[in-house]
Amino acid sequence: MSRTSFEIDQSVLILFILCCLVQKCGLKLKETPRKPIDYTYGPRSVAVGDFNNDSWPDMVVANHIVNAIAIYLGQNGTSFSTPIQYPTGNGSTPYIVAVGDFNNNTRLDIAVANFGTNSIGVFLGIGNGSFEKHVELSMGSSRPIFVILSDLNNDTILDIVTANYGTQSISILFGYGNGNFSSPTSYLTGYDSFPSSVATGDFNTDNYLDLVISNSGTGNVQILFGNQSGTFTNGLTISTSIGSRPNSITVADFNQDDYQDIAVANYGSNKIGIFLNNGNGTFGKQVTYSTNASSPYSIGVGDFNQDNMLDLIVTNNGTGNIAFFLGYGNGSFAQARMYSTGAFSSISFALCDVNKDRRLDILVVSNDTGAIDILLGSFEGFENRMSLSPGSLPQSAAVGDFNNDARLDIVVANNGSND
Repeated sequence: MSRTSFEIDQSVLILFILCCLVQKCGLKLKETPRKPIDYTYGPRSVAVGDFNNDSWPDMVVANHIVNAIAIYLGQNGTSFSTPIQYPTGNGSTPYIVAVGDFNNNTRLDIAVANFGTNSIGVFLGIGNGSFEKHVELSMGSSRPIFVILSDLNNDTILDIVTANYGTQSISILFGYGNGNFSSPTSYLTGYDSFPSSVATGDFNTDNYLDLVISNSGTGNVQILFGNQSGTFTNGLTISTSIGSRPNSITVADFNQDDYQDIAVANYGSNKIGIFLNNGNGTFGKQVTYSTNASSPYSIGVGDFNQDNMLDLIVTNNGTGNIAFFLGYGNGSFAQARMYSTGAFSSISFALCDVNKDRRLDILVVSNDTGAIDILLGSFEGFENRMSLSPGSLPQSAAVGDFNNDARLDIVVANNGSND
């Protein structure tokens, strides 16, 4: 299948979509020339969804320098529309975006963690790829640095979970199903813990979601056990080693035993760590894999070579590459294969099938070059890297169908332009 380069003109986000379907023998990268873009927008993160219901993936990117998110609507898997900017507020510094349906109208909405204004911004989707003006939810003095969406109290309504850098805590805002949320309920993560990310999973097999937090400051992952009401109790604190600075965390069943395992990107030790679940809420000793002197920043999971075994992708900040770990299905992984991203500071990514060829693609945000690069997968690995300009200082991005045209759209948060 031929690949056509696409560019989107506006902003400084690097959204790297790496389409990763590869044969089990390994990944190969074939790059196309990328477009240099002004650095001044600060893309920080990216997320994906079909914002206009056209079945094509769209993007949302957080641009932290220009204080905005940018939305890119996907067009037939080969191009994206000119980005639409939505301000997140003066001095908001949007860090992370997440996509979900907050008011149960089958239209995707967006949540943005605004580090600068201590708030969560909520953009309700209209269903045609556009959004209502954002509503700000106060987070006190928390400095939210990470956000995820999940139903924590089993009411079929999405809740918001944040990791808070300023107050050394995580917070939960329970959804009401109409686009509104409760005031935050917070849980301390410990002195100088500096929580950097949070994920959900049922770690003790009681059918209630638990939380796992990466604490960069104290070098550990922390598990809070959940109950039916959406409240949590302290569970385990597991060391990732002194100086490891765990920055990102993901949850999946890596050894096919039906228990949720944990993978963490240890920024300080240049390694990823795997914790296999014993099935009772405890975990085995950390097994580490080197990222070859690269500083792992974000970690994600997917079956990239279609062998029904989960693999791992890691963005490495400061070394201009990503690491791919092929999974064997027994909880172990091959050594890292490194691939250039063409950018020094690759900090965030999202996974989706951009061109509907049933192969996972990866969208990578590179904060230094302020562009979006896309790699489409083939049986040989990655082909035809494409570049986008998402808007001013993109900080993060998300994907959804925003205009009910059955096509996935993209939203980008722009830190510098307040939109």
